[in-house]
Amino acid sequence: MGSHPDWKVIDDHHLERIWSFPDFATAIEFVNKVGVICEAQNHHAEFELGWGRVVVRTWSHDIDGLSPRDWALIKEIDRLV
Repeated sequence: MGSHPDWKVIDDHHLERIWSFPDFATAIEFVNKVGVICEAQNHHAEFELGWGRVVVRTWSHDIDGLSPRDWALIKEIDRLV
């Protein structure tokens, strides 16, 4: 669907991608930017935040799996990087 190859489909249930950053401040800045996208799309990802590392997971909770909304969300997230 035109997404970055680092996105992985996990158990045919959700999409996941891991980012590395030089420090915590940059990682949390990224999470905040992605949060704005999630709010704009009313489709909220799950974040795992650590020092220099962010994991983003997304799936459509209403169907407990992947929908076109997930692919649209990751496409927009990919534009940040």
